Amino acid sequence: MTDQGPTFGQTISKARKEKSLSQKDLAGIILKEEDSTAISPQYLNDIEHDRRSPTSDHLIRQFAKALDLKEDLLFVLAGKIPDDLRRRIRNTDQAAEAFMSFRTSITKK
Repeated sequence: MTDQGPTFGQTISKARKEKSLSQKDLAGIILKEEDSTAISPQYLNDIEHDRRSPTSDHLIRQFAKALDLKEDLLFVLAGKIPDDLRRRIRNTDQAAEAFMSFRTSITKK
């Protein structure tokens, strides 16, 4: 049996409930980057049930801020390397080594 840990959606749902926010309330706080309109409650519901993933770094950062969560944790749970960090990779061997070190550190028992 493997321990899969929390998903992005489960983490968002738990944090939202801990803050006593409805999905409608949280959705109204999270604004899309392209037009600054709020995401829909249905989109948030899909994220919380792991049917969709956040589409941008901007949304991940907004979730982190609104729910007082660490951005880095949300990026890991979303399976995403932030665009600004990815653009700074100059040495691919060094990046691969850093990723392997990360993998080793989280899989130690």
